Amino acid sequence: MPGILALVPEVLVRAQGLTKRFGSFTAVDGIDFELQAGEAFGFLGPNGAGKSSTMRMLGCVSPPTAGNLTILGGDPVRDGAAIRARLGVVPQEDTLDNELTVRENLLVYGRYFGLGRKLIAERTDQLLDFVQLTERADDMVDPLSGGMKRRLTIARSLINDPEILILDEPTTGLDPQARHVVWDRLFRLKQRGVTLILTTHYMDEAEQLCDRLVVMDHGKIAAEGTPRELIARYSTPEVLELRFAPDEQDAAAEKINDLSPERAEVTADRILIYEADGDKFLERVRAAGLTPLTELVRRSSLEDVFLRLTGRTLID
Repeated sequence: MPGILALVPEVLVRAQGLTKRFGSFTAVDGIDFELQAGEAFGFLGPNGAGKSSTMRMLGCVSPPTAGNLTILGGDPVRDGAAIRARLGVVPQEDTLDNELTVRENLLVYGRYFGLGRKLIAERTDQLLDFVQLTERADDMVDPLSGGMKRRLTIARSLINDPEILILDEPTTGLDPQARHVVWDRLFRLKQRGVTLILTTHYMDEAEQLCDRLVVMDHGKIAAEGTPRELIARYSTPEVLELRFAPDEQDAAAEKINDLSPERAEVTADRILIYEADGDKFLERVRAAGLTPLTELVRRSSLEDVFLRLTGRTLID
């Protein structure tokens, strides 16, 4: 029935057994995922998880070692140039030309795609307005704030009117106000039908922007789903955070364990208790004769999921 088929989302990216090796080291180890048109899809994971290698393959700048990867209906190895012309890329580090003005950065970049001067000029004006940099169009890039440079980098990545926008850590190093401005621009792009692929270390950013995401660890996909699905699957509705005096924490942890929490985790400075009702469990803690220095009941977050799946150990 054509009416039903028309409702099936278009798959823009399909990876099956996608693998990337560097000598004997396997950076991406046989992952499967699909990216649908118009959605925001995120890759989360600690350093060394394989996110950057995956993004480079999606950007058609690093060929897969094994597996199948289809992007916009093409093979990234055979059709790399044609696919790249339909992609926008926001690298982790801004690569703007500091010796040019804001406007000139867009005009020059547009020429790389073989666009006509009139079209580039029109899109430049539109994009500067979109990222709220029209008033800085004739300023040099170097003195711009970090948030302005990030917005300019996003504008530059859109000069070719891409179908897919790839963003690597889009708001790293920005202050909260600048981050929210960037989030707003990315949300507006999604509303316009641009498909987003992003990596981020900010869990709140992933919750805000991503329709679906995968958590990668050691080159594999540890979990996949919407932020809400992942929280429901790997955490609890609420988390109770308790802090005790250093010389009391071990004994407190033992007493809390005797209360049979759904899950408890002891860190260097606090005890995390994962429960459906944090306030109710706090009453049991007090009834057991424990008096925390501080107590906090909060909703479970994507960060709780991330740390449970990948651990709290820092990986360099």
